[in-house]
Amino acid sequence: MKRLIITLLVIAAAFAAKAQQTAAVAPANTIVFVNQDSLLANYEYFKVVQTKIQTLSQKAQDEIVAKGQAFQKEVAAYQKSANALKPAQKAATEKKLAAEQQKLQALQQNTGKQLQDIEASENATLYDKVATFLKSYAKAKGYKMILTYSKTNPSMLYGDDSLDVTKDVVAGLNAEYKAGK
Repeated sequence: MKRLIITLLVIAAAFAAKAQQTAAVAPANTIVFVNQDSLLANYEYFKVVQTKIQTLSQKAQDEIVAKGQAFQKEVAAYQKSANALKPAQKAATEKKLAAEQQKLQALQQNTGKQLQDIEASENATLYDKVATFLKSYAKAKGYKMILTYSKTNPSMLYGDDSLDVTKDVVAGLNAEYKAGK
C-alpha cells in the first residue's frame, strides 16, 4: 500500500512539474490591448501623415481664401461702377460674377472632397500597416487577441496595465517605419 501511495505521489508530482513547465512556455495572457490614443500620438508614420494632411488642407484653404478675396474685390469694383454702366454691360458683368461665384463654390466642394479622399486613403494605409504589424507581433508573442482602447471611443472600459502592450507595439511600428524609409 505504501508503494502505491508513493507511486501515486511521484506520478502526481510529475504531472504538476509538467503543468508548471507548460505554463512557463505559454504566455500568461493571450489577450492584450493597445491604447489607440498613445499609439497615434507616438507612431512616427501617423505624425508624418497628419502633417501632410494638415499642410494640404492649409494650402487649399489659402488658395480658396485668396480667390474669395479676389472675387470680393471684383464685386466691390462692380458695385462702385454699376451706376455708370449701361444695362447690357451691367447684365454681362453680373453674369460673369455669378459664373465666378459658382466656380469658387465648386472649387471649395471639390477641394473638400479631394482632402476627404486623401485622408480616407491615408487612414486605410495606416490601418493596414498597424494590422499587419499586430498580426505578426501577436504570433511572435503568442497572443490570441489584441484589443484596442481609446478614451474617445471606449469599446473596452478597463484593462489591467499588465495587459497593455502599447509601448512595445509603438516601438516596433516606429522601428519598422524607419527601416522602410
